[in-house]
Amino acid sequence: MDKLRDAGGPVTRVKLGPRWLIPPIVVATSPQGLRDVLGVRDGSFDKTSGVPLELRRLIGPNLFDLPYEEWLPRRRTLQPVFTKDSVRQFGGHMVEAAESVCATWDDGSTVDLDAQCRMVTLRALGRSVLGLDLGERAEAIAEPLRVATSYAVRRAISPLRAPRWIATRSSREAYAAATTIRDLAAEILKACRADPSRDAPLVHALIAARDPETGQSLSDDEIRDELVIFLFAGQDTTATTLTYALWALGRHRELQERVAAEVGALGDRALTPDDVERLGYTVQVLREALRLCPPAPTGSRMATRDVEVDGFRVEAGTMVALGRMAVQRDPRLWVDPLRFDPDRFSSQLSEGRDRWQYVPFGGGPRSCIGDHFAMLEATLALASIVRRMDVSSLDDDFPLAVPFTMVAGGPIWAQVKQR
Repeated sequence: MDKLRDAGGPVTRVKLGPRWLIPPIVVATSPQGLRDVLGVRDGSFDKTSGVPLELRRLIGPNLFDLPYEEWLPRRRTLQPVFTKDSVRQFGGHMVEAAESVCATWDDGSTVDLDAQCRMVTLRALGRSVLGLDLGERAEAIAEPLRVATSYAVRRAISPLRAPRWIATRSSREAYAAATTIRDLAAEILKACRADPSRDAPLVHALIAARDPETGQSLSDDEIRDELVIFLFAGQDTTATTLTYALWALGRHRELQERVAAEVGALGDRALTPDDVERLGYTVQVLREALRLCPPAPTGSRMATRDVEVDGFRVEAGTMVALGRMAVQRDPRLWVDPLRFDPDRFSSQLSEGRDRWQYVPFGGGPRSCIGDHFAMLEATLALASIVRRMDVSSLDDDFPLAVPFTMVAGGPIWAQVKQR
């Protein structure tokens, strides 16, 4: 995307094959281009192909993959569940998860930050989403998530693929993995309906959710599908953001000490969601991690009618690829863009910045509904880890891969010592 941005400008047309095989593609790599695509509210861009389509077929219709007309009432219903205030009720499990994982680290040992952060987020999500202490079952959940999402992405980006009615080994494995997760979510939902006192705050919030315009509640199948996508999207994104932030702090000792001093000022008690407002620099660290390593570096929409993108005409039937990461690393928009500098997000330096040059959670009406939850969880986790452990990164590079969301492309080794 960076090469297309630099060579082709803010909007680049790409032809990968005949139209009957693959639709024409336009790549948008400017703040205005992102705004023109993501900011629309009339359905002129929709999620009708690519990864959303493959995921919808694999794991069911949900807020991430629904077409516009079906998405609109679902978003209305779910929005109150994920407001900044509402997520506090199911955002407190992260501290316990982070401290329990830290407790397994021997003083002076070497750990894979990526594997450890995945354990932290999966434990926290297990408690908040499913009401389960996954513990040793974490990998049994993580592996089906990986298999299903990887399959959906591979099918979405491949111009030549087996017809859906042909059962391949990959398709059988992917659908079996998706069934494993869906059955688990359905089982928990059934248990919560039978026992309203069960500790599964997000499940109960979805059961209680109503469309404010129609009063309609979600069906059990709809709740199950939303729980599944929340696990799919929430585990990798928060884990990778936390991993990248710890890796960066492990390479910049002075920045790590600023986080340690900030959280240290709160005392030695367990952190709570109410503490986040006093962890301003920790939040800046995470925002900078999200700038350099956004969970969704690209995305796509299908133009349903002729539209204008940053001054260029785009015809109906064109797939628009969104270069979010290219915008967030654009040297014309950011000073020394590859340098890790949390002070970019101080109130003083953020003033006057174009809202669309920083979109780690997307933007417009279809922005990530879980952004407040993700930032709450990541802030509490990062602060909880840094207050207990001194982290020294052993690698100068952070390899990246994009099986679904962007993740570490290999182990991220660090030495950890107790403070």
